[in-house]
Amino acid sequence: MHKIASMHKQEMPPTFEPPLVEQAFNRLRQDVLSGNFEAGTKLKLDELQAAYGYSSSPLREALSRLAQEGLVRADERRGFRVAPISEDDLADITRMRVMLDVPALRESIAHGDDAWEAAILAAFHRLEKVESRLSDGPVILDNEWSQLHRAFHLSLLAACPSLRQRTWGASLFDQAERYRRFSARHRKTARRKSNEHRKIMDAVLRRDTDTACALLEEHVLSTQRNVLAALRAAEAAQT
Repeated sequence: MHKIASMHKQEMPPTFEPPLVEQAFNRLRQDVLSGNFEAGTKLKLDELQAAYGYSSSPLREALSRLAQEGLVRADERRGFRVAPISEDDLADITRMRVMLDVPALRESIAHGDDAWEAAILAAFHRLEKVESRLSDGPVILDNEWSQLHRAFHLSLLAACPSLRQRTWGASLFDQAERYRRFSARHRKTARRKSNEHRKIMDAVLRRDTDTACALLEEHVLSTQRNVLAALRAAEAAQT
């Protein structure tokens, strides 16, 4: 018996650890998206090494990947900085999201099957459960809500046949996350999107493509309007 137990122990697969570059990239990316590093912050390698415990090599590669996503700006002489937040950048992100996500939703509705519908329902249910626990006043968006919000939006587009369209759409959704977090931090009134999400979902599930696409476009544009209001309010408070 002892021998069998020993054999089973030896046969257990090793615990999988992502490569250090991937670990560094994911942690840095999350901290940039969540606003732990504010826009314009200089990302010094020695400080990042002390904070995360990685050597300079994986951190440099992670920063280069973030620069490719537009979340970090690289300067050969000045190093890396968190990309600034601006109305022009937000407008560009929003325009590209509408260009990619609305046609992707149309394709997704055309190709989605029962399993796709079930995944949307499950993603919405998880998001709604978290939103139901939020207070009535303004709230700071946390990682749990953000992950579930992302999962719901990506589930809508999951049946789109174009992998590039889905990948680029997910990247733009993440780039908009910094703006959503900024807006939430500077919001003076409560903002609930559960009803908007439900309307989009209902239109998608009944395969009302035109209505679903129109609702998604308005949903994305309303985020832009809310962030613009927060940006201008923050600027006015500084003058």
